[in-house]
Amino acid sequence: MFGTWAPNLYKYYKGTMDALFEHDCQLRRPFNSVFTAATYNLGPQSVCRPHLDFANLAFGLCAITALGNFDPTQGGHLVLWDCRLVIEFPPGSTILIPSAMVTHSNVPISSHETRYSFTQYAAGALFRWVDQGFQSAAQYRANLAPGALAAHEEDNANRWQFGLDLLPRLPFVSRPPSNA
Repeated sequence: MFGTWAPNLYKYYKGTMDALFEHDCQLRRPFNSVFTAATYNLGPQSVCRPHLDFANLAFGLCAITALGNFDPTQGGHLVLWDCRLVIEFPPGSTILIPSAMVTHSNVPISSHETRYSFTQYAAGALFRWVDQGFQSAAQYRANLAPGALAAHEEDNANRWQFGLDLLPRLPFVSRPPSNA
């Protein structure tokens, strides 16, 4: 799903995570995914309050899957606060959201129902680690040639544009002919 709806961002995740796991053969992928972490909320009535996942890749996506036995018309809705959206989110549904940028939560369910969730994500620090040659920011900066520090600072200042360019765009929709 990630590769279909956000192919450029998916390729960035895949390339970065492949490099990370090739660099350190002691690391193990938690499952066959470009995401490096998962959280299982096993309820029995999992509810999360409004929050941002600020440790995730800032321009990245996380996958949220709802599980359990509940009436999605009455509860369990996904709330994207910054977008002013409340979304019916039935068991078995999965959504990709930019969890570090959009405040999100879910609505409680009835007392006799169950709701679980499975969330997949990747920490922004892993991307920085790989981008900095598998070293800390301090080590990376210390090892830069004198002229390269300015270029590094400029890259950091423009990182938001790099991330924005990886996010999906809706295809251009043409207008119907005016004589229709």
